Amino acid sequence: MKLTILGCYSATPRINTNPTAQVLEINNHMFLIDCGEGTQVELRRNRIKFNRIKHIFISHLHGDHCFGLVGLISTFRLLTRTTDLHIYAPKGLKEVITLQMKLSDSWTNYNLIFHELSAKVSEKIYEDDKVEVHTIPLDHRVYTNGFLFKEKLGERKLDMNAVLNADIDVAYYRKLKQGADVPDNSGHLVKNSEVTLDPKPPKSYAFCSDTAYSEAIIPIIKDVDVLYHESTFVEKNAMLAAPTKHSTAKQAATIAKLSNAKQLILGHYSTRYDNLDVFKAEAETIFPNVVLANDGKTFEF
Repeated sequence: MKLTILGCYSATPRINTNPTAQVLEINNHMFLIDCGEGTQVELRRNRIKFNRIKHIFISHLHGDHCFGLVGLISTFRLLTRTTDLHIYAPKGLKEVITLQMKLSDSWTNYNLIFHELSAKVSEKIYEDDKVEVHTIPLDHRVYTNGFLFKEKLGERKLDMNAVLNADIDVAYYRKLKQGADVPDNSGHLVKNSEVTLDPKPPKSYAFCSDTAYSEAIIPIIKDVDVLYHESTFVEKNAMLAAPTKHSTAKQAATIAKLSNAKQLILGHYSTRYDNLDVFKAEAETIFPNVVLANDGKTFEF
């Protein structure tokens, strides 16, 4: 599982900071999460191939999370993309994008498929044989979701020494990987647990931005491997968090602790702060395993 931060600052783009966008590589998928202004430039800067992005998840319709989308869609068109593009976003974004395409006479030459979100409870919005994605309802000024990405349990691994010693025909290897007991070449049944190894534990990633402090999300993200949680402010500016429906670094750490997350990534910083170390220091008073997002930074888990 690899996470590339394309932008992790709040509100206004600046020369050296970008609004929210990130790419999650998980089990051979490449998911784009949010698409603030300048996202396509940062995709190029980080050498991420456009054609590998087939699914985009938009948390909410504030500009610093979606204003880069129409430009990216247009660029895909100019590059003669043919692969379907799925967009999971709050209801209303389809109307916005469609109007822009219509008025600019820039209809895509690929299928643009919108999955409009309006549910106020967590729901599964994507699933295949390797990964599933659930919404995380957040508490913000407009309808907002985070997203929980979960790997499915993979196939069992063959213990080849044990398999060969048990004299099992190669025709049964597939069934062994699927967890079945199989006969050896003498017809005796061999227990799967004697000749296979457990698969790697599936990993999970929760993206939570933007939101006020909300313990309602804890059951959804319980035991998550990696939690990205917005930390727009530090505690000395906590009086700004409540009216704007944002969180402090301390509040993000509290959510990580209560949800038993293995690692916390902080992001969505207000540009009022010159030194991001204050976010990490504050969060570590509550939760020990804290790292800071920054534009262009990658994490591998």
